[in-house]
This record gives sequence, structure tokens and C-alpha cells, in this order.
Amino acid sequence: MSDAIEYQLEGEIAVLKAQNPPVNALGVDIRKGLLSGIERAESEGAKAVLIYGDGRTYFAGADIKEFGKPPQEPWLPELCNRIEASPLVVVSAMHGTALGGGLEVALSSHYRIAVPTAKMGLPEVHLGILPGAGGTQRLPRVAGTEKALEMITTGRHIGAKEALEAGIIDRIAEGEPREIGLVYARELLSAGAGRRAVGEMPAPAAVDFDAIYEATLKKGRGQLSPATCVRAVQAAAEAPSLEEGLKRERELFMELMNSDQRLGLIHAFFSERAVSKLPELKGVEPRQLASIGVIGGGTMGAGIATAALLSGLSVVMLEMSEEAAAAAKGRIAGNLQGALKRGKISEEQFAQLTEEALSLATGYEALSDVDLVIEAVFEEMSVKKEVFGKLDAVCKKGAILASNTSYLDVNEIAAATSRPEDVIGLHFFSPAHVMKLLEVVVADKTALDVVATGFELGKRLKKISVRAGVCDGFIGNRILATYRKAADHMVLDGASPYQIDKALTEFGFAMGPFAVADLAGLDIGWAVRKRKRAEGMDPRDRDSSYADKMCEAGNFGQKTGKGYYVYEAGKRGGTPNPEVSDLIAAERAEQGITPRAFTDEEILNRYMAAMVNEAAKVVGEGIARRPLDVDMTLLFGYGFPRYRGGPLKWADIQGLDKILNNIKSYAEEDAYFWEAAPLLETLVAEGRSFDDLNKENS
Repeated sequence: MSDAIEYQLEGEIAVLKAQNPPVNALGVDIRKGLLSGIERAESEGAKAVLIYGDGRTYFAGADIKEFGKPPQEPWLPELCNRIEASPLVVVSAMHGTALGGGLEVALSSHYRIAVPTAKMGLPEVHLGILPGAGGTQRLPRVAGTEKALEMITTGRHIGAKEALEAGIIDRIAEGEPREIGLVYARELLSAGAGRRAVGEMPAPAAVDFDAIYEATLKKGRGQLSPATCVRAVQAAAEAPSLEEGLKRERELFMELMNSDQRLGLIHAFFSERAVSKLPELKGVEPRQLASIGVIGGGTMGAGIATAALLSGLSVVMLEMSEEAAAAAKGRIAGNLQGALKRGKISEEQFAQLTEEALSLATGYEALSDVDLVIEAVFEEMSVKKEVFGKLDAVCKKGAILASNTSYLDVNEIAAATSRPEDVIGLHFFSPAHVMKLLEVVVADKTALDVVATGFELGKRLKKISVRAGVCDGFIGNRILATYRKAADHMVLDGASPYQIDKALTEFGFAMGPFAVADLAGLDIGWAVRKRKRAEGMDPRDRDSSYADKMCEAGNFGQKTGKGYYVYEAGKRGGTPNPEVSDLIAAERAEQGITPRAFTDEEILNRYMAAMVNEAAKVVGEGIARRPLDVDMTLLFGYGFPRYRGGPLKWADIQGLDKILNNIKSYAEEDAYFWEAAPLLETLVAEGRSFDDLNKENS
């Protein structure tokens, strides 16, 4: 027997207890232990087998330590088939989570009982694969085709009550899993119940699998794994036997295993867990964090306050007048109403958050005792410096002073105080209570425990926190400015904004860059362009003014009903604004540009080359410490398709030499914009990848 599985004989019942903390992952030792436990029970004359997990959970899924390594026998599909084939009555008692392979083991058991709080699901699609140990064949046989398709294609976790209603489990019982499992097994034996193999149940009903496949592919914006799951479930309904269905499942599983999308999704999975683990913060204690202040109650400030309230922090919202403070409270209450409707909070919690945890103020003295202040005021340096000067005067010693600036120099902001070591950038993304990304911007003099507190706040707010250095736009907005500029150059040279948007959505982005600009507000980009022109632009930097003319006419995108697209009340999305083509044509004529045609492939190549090249500069300069920091920033803040892993993982998969060659060819027409990143050139010369840098800095 493996140490990972404890074997005990309780009368006629062999009890197999998994003990592989913390989550009883289905590693090789667990698999060996289950197999030998089943064989031993059969040889010792037991009549039933009970499988359960010690500690806080049943089997929570595969062992991530084995990802990317050659599989070791027994393989999980073989183990599940062997459990199901046992002549004994096999019962699984489930608590905690039964996910992925864990649920597949339970489905290969003959009977299933769970505690009321148990969760289960088949989340393999999120790793770019499908349930490969019979999940796509057995789940439809107990839950029906439609329920199985919904669960498998979304990877959604369900609770015990829903699982019981779907027929996935047979019973819910309060108590310890060992005890409820033994009671159930004894009851089954007393009733003379025999083994009841799911694989021997009738095949599930057929549905219009082709239509569901197409709809799933469209919904996933090109992600293959959910749609491939549809074909696997189709095999459960149409194959002449379970064995044939399992064979088809294995073929489809291997197709996905060998896909670029699996590489991207596995990278995203591990990077999401690694991004906030910084070596310099090991052993550094964050400062106390019980109450925060938020300055500015507009959309961003209200979103930040909402996220903080939902995390259990008390919030002082500072506005410049009673009317503005009341409006800010209304926005926060509106956000919390959304959480109330979704069942995230109760009516009592809503009342407590809005009337007790939130307080309103119009004077800076109200911030004298908070642990951290986040300003979300107008994006102008003089305004920010004035705010920080006032905070420096009123905030207690050790309070952290944070700016939510999107672009501005945090070092210059910190210099407006007598305590630059307490100043940090916390760049939230709008709406701040929804968007997962938080850039933690570390200035030259920011204290380490202040950095640690920034990451602790991100953790409490359930954000993906990324460390960024100080530069114009930090990680995300700096890279955005560059690939957006590449798009603008293509528009000047002959592409339409609508062709570019279409090419990028077909790549997997939820929206193209021009639709995104409409959503964010064209006035934001206008303000940035005016600031950069005022600071002095390099004469080699291509500029255009057609978008300025849209703004001068009061067209700022969705909020005004017109931008690159025209938006009608009650209609989803927009239609191309015909005025934009005239403005672009006039701009081309003014600059003496003869437009040419672009293919979608060229649009994608140029857009992505600009993104990767700037990202390589950001990593090379230390603004981002690791390529994975860039990837997580673009995934969680900028709509980059998760199944591609992030721009630098995508670049590795494409081949860095190919991307560098593209950049050098584009540089022949514009050497200033297409200057190759030194880091990219070095990696290509040395035959190394961005992932090599991730491993070196892990």
C-alpha cells in the first residue's frame, strides 16, 4: 500500500482514506494506493469499498507538480476503469471539493454520497484540455446530455444540492465523510444492493451537437477546449459502447494536449499563482490595514471604495462638497446593489456596509486616522501633488499614501511629501470592483513593507497584483500606447478601424482597440495626446489629429453615443460611424499619404509585433521584473485572450526569431517606431525564450 492511501477493514467494508495534504491531489502515489487498495479489498473478501479524503477535501484534482512531466502508471483513466470494474460495491464519500480527476474517480465509483457543503466540477477546459479519465462519458450518463455539456464546457463548480438534483450524487448527509460513507455502505449491503457501474448505464440522449459545437466555439472566442468537449460528449451519446466512447475521449484529449492553446492556458494557470510572489517580500510583514480613505467619488473612486467595503475594510470617502459626497455614496450603493442582487451580500450586510462601514467627509482631517489613502482624482500632476501635500499634513505616521494614477510619475508625486517611503502607486482598472488587475507601482523610495501592504491589499480585494516600476503608463498602459499607435499608423496607411477591430476579435480579444477606446472614452486618449504634445514629441514620431477632431465635436464614444461607432439606446454594440472615414481621408490627404490595402494577417502581425516589442523593452528596463508579469497584466487588464497565455508566451510559441524578423522588416519604413528591443535581440541571438527568464526569476 502507498502511504498516501490508508487501508482499514471495517467488517465487510474496506476503507481507503486518502492522505495527501493539503488537497489530496491525484498524484502517482494516490493512484497507486487506490489501485492496490481495491485489489487488496477484493483479495481479502470485503464486500464493499469506501473511498474518502482525510483533511479538508475529497480529491481536489490532478497533482499540478506532475504537469508537463511524463505520466506514470497507473494512469488515471486506467484507474477509473479498474475501480468501476470491481465486483465489490464501491462508495465515494465527498466533502470539500471533487474537481477534475476527483469527480472522475467519484463517477467511477458505484455510489456517491456528499456533505451539504461539497463542491464538484470538471474544470479541465480552463487548462486547455478536457476531462480525460471518462468524465465526458460517465457524467452524461448520470446527469443527462445537456447538464453534462453545460458543466464540462464551462468548467463550472456546482454544490451538493444541484449535484443531487442532477443525479450526479445519490445522497446528501451531514457528518464526517468517513461516518456518512460507512453508514451508506452498510445500508447498501443490508439492502442487497449490487455494484452499479455508471459506464454500464444507457448512453445519454443525442442533441444537435453540431449547432452546440458552433455556438460554444463562438462563445469561447476561438478557444478550442470547450468546443472539443462537445465532441467528446457527442461520443458518449453516439458511440456503440463505453469503450469506443472512452477511445474517442482519449483521441480528443491528446489533440488538446498537443495544442498551443493548452500551452497558453497552463502558462496562465501557473503565472496567476506566481505573479504576486516576490522574493524581496519574503519575510516582510505588511503594515496594519483596517481602514482606508478614498479621495474622489467618481466611477473609479466609487469602485475602489466598493471593493474595499466588500473585503471587510471600513472606508472614508472624501469629496469636495456635501452634494458630491452624496453622489459618491449613491454610486457605491449602486455597486453594492449589484452584489446584493447576485446574492453576494445580504440586505443586512448591504445596510451595514452603506451606513456603518462607509463614512463620508468633505475635509482632509477625516483621513487623519486611516491606515491607507488612495486618491482617485483628476489625472493631472499639479492636482495630484496638491492632494499629496495635504495628505502629508494630516495623515498619521506610518499611513500609506497611494495614487491611482494611470500614467503619471509616482516619484514626482512622492516628492510632494516629506515621507516618500510611504508613497506607492495602486493603479486600479475600471470598474475597480469588477476588474481583477491591480498594478502595484513601486517608486524609488517606497519602503518594502509598503510594497508588501500593497500586495496584501490586492489579496484582500481578490485582485491579481502585479509589481510595476515607474515610467509613463507603467506596464499595461505603456504597452497599450504602443500597440494602439501601431493600429493608428495602419489606419493612416490604409486600414480601417473596423477591419482592425475585426482582425483582433477574430484573434480572441473581446473587443478591438477602437471599440475599446469608445468604451473607455475618447477624451482619455485625447488628454494623453495633448499632454505628450505639450511635453514635446520627437519629430520622428508619427502623429495624427483626426481623433482629436472627433473629440472637439463632443464625440467621446459610448458615453456620448458616438465615437468610432454610433451607439443607439437599447441596442447592443455599435455600428461604424460614417463620419470617421471622412476624417481619416482628410488626414491622409493632409499628410500626403496614399492608402494601401492591408490583409487581416498583416494587421495582426504588426499589432502583435508592436505589443511584444514594447513588452520586451518593459522587461528589459526592469519596469516588469519578469515576462509573466507582462502576461498577467495584459490578460487581466486588457482583454488579451487567456488561451494564448499572454503576449510574451504567445511570442515564445510563435518563435522569437520570426517576430524579430517582422520588426526589422517594418523598421525599413519607420526605424523610429520599430526599433527592436535589446532584450528581444539578445534572446534570439542566444536561442533563449521569455519563459527561460521566468524560470530564472521564479
